[in-house]
Amino acid sequence: MKVLLTAVDSKFIHSNLAVRYLKNFTRDLDYEVKIKEFTINDREGRILEEIIKEKPDIVAFSTYIWNVELISRIANLIKRVDSNIEILYGGPEVSFDSRTFLKNNVGEYVIEGEGEKTYRDFVLHKLGKVKLEDVKGLHYKIDEVVYSNEKRPLMSMDEIVFPYEEGEDLSNKIVYYEASRGCPFNCKYCLSSTSHGVRFLDIDRVLNDLMYFINKKVRLVKFVDRTFNCNSKFAMAIWEFLIKQDTNTQFHFEISADILKPQEIELLSKAPKGRFRFEVGVQTTNDEVLRNINRFVNFSDIKEKVLEIEALRNIDQHLDLIAGLPGEDYESFEKSFNDMYEIKPEEIQLGFLKLLKGSSMREDADKYGMEFSPYPPYEILKTDKISYEELLKLKKVEEMVDKYYNSQKFKLIIKYFENKFEKPFNFYYSLGMFFENQGYFNKNIGNAEYYKVFLDFNESILKESNEHLKEIVRFNYLIFNKRRGLPEFLRSDMEKEEEKSIKEKLKEQYSFKEYHLEKFKIDLEKYIEAGEIVQENTYYLFNDKADYIRCI
Repeated sequence: MKVLLTAVDSKFIHSNLAVRYLKNFTRDLDYEVKIKEFTINDREGRILEEIIKEKPDIVAFSTYIWNVELISRIANLIKRVDSNIEILYGGPEVSFDSRTFLKNNVGEYVIEGEGEKTYRDFVLHKLGKVKLEDVKGLHYKIDEVVYSNEKRPLMSMDEIVFPYEEGEDLSNKIVYYEASRGCPFNCKYCLSSTSHGVRFLDIDRVLNDLMYFINKKVRLVKFVDRTFNCNSKFAMAIWEFLIKQDTNTQFHFEISADILKPQEIELLSKAPKGRFRFEVGVQTTNDEVLRNINRFVNFSDIKEKVLEIEALRNIDQHLDLIAGLPGEDYESFEKSFNDMYEIKPEEIQLGFLKLLKGSSMREDADKYGMEFSPYPPYEILKTDKISYEELLKLKKVEEMVDKYYNSQKFKLIIKYFENKFEKPFNFYYSLGMFFENQGYFNKNIGNAEYYKVFLDFNESILKESNEHLKEIVRFNYLIFNKRRGLPEFLRSDMEKEEEKSIKEKLKEQYSFKEYHLEKFKIDLEKYIEAGEIVQENTYYLFNDKADYIRCI
């Protein structure tokens, strides 16, 4: 018997944790098993071809909101090519209406909830050692009739195996890891609200696992723990261990900032710069809306701790907002954005509420006039407080923030416009509307055009001269683009004789095979330090690595 554990990831650099757990939890059993990973960007025909080529008896799919529709189509195609191949589904997207899903889709089996022990018993059943009706947590279909076995209790964390294999190449992947399962909180929009309590791996086991990643020189390890710091002693032991290591591996944690303790922040101050990255779910700065979603915390408490972490200057922070929450109107979300922007985290993610299967938010949909897509990912369309048209406006803001703010490549340009608008939200909204009116959302624009947008926006919308802005855009372009040469719209008006004269003065200090000279009409250093625009001719040298030196 051959089982093909199949993952469809959202990006190539991602690695699927679930299929690795299943494979390693059954490594002592006498059957053939193989993992195949694809992405949602792969063609259906290619995925089908690769699966059929393996000649599996069973294809097991790991399902999530971002891949379930594609997986349903692939499963249908598999059955059309070879009806003898059996289909097994598992994952969060099929765990809360397993019977309905199995009834409405091709395939024979669905695993509900945690998959390791159910999958193991399923394999044992296929090997003739366990009766089908004794496989807890399994739903199955025979002659179009769906049967459901007894639910399976949560497993002991001591039983969980390390999911990665010794020979596996993880160098170009984001590696996912969990040190705990469950969440102490009960946020209505989250699936973690459907189960209670948190279970932890043994701390020595965790440290040993992390050492494996460090030795493998993994680039990024992303903890999938829902609230990593809910157990202070556990979190501190891991942080302290990682701080002491000599490694370039970065570790990403999803934390609840408001519960950070002084001793934790003191410990984090010792972390090498870039060792840790924190994701903080703010969701909204409206305390009443926070209570509507069962988050009993005040934004002021979150902000205080986020600013303390920011002051350490060694940990990047990624802050989340969610649009479409119950009780939040357009003006409230705008305020939430401005409140969070004031903190200036390294990344701001504007998400849109997803009413997930099994979440208590779905149960409250009518109470708050919520309309949402019946198709994955079940995104909010409107509520009694915010219209569909207003949510579309927020999507424009989200695209601009993601492209320009989160890339961290346009900081100097953004600083210029922040001084031109009363509030940050107004800038990103105006830029987003300009993008739409120019048709940029519907076509691919090149790297240089993303810079030119600002010059066109400044002239068209603000009706202002580009004299100073052009200098800032050119400097910003040069420090983030390694290739020599500037697009036509950014070239300076330095005369050949002037360039020759400056190079003559500098030829003893610098090689012009390595550097090229640029003239600016404003003092960039004063602008960078204080946002002050002072007209003064300044000269900089740039090399192919995008390094720069002020030379005159």
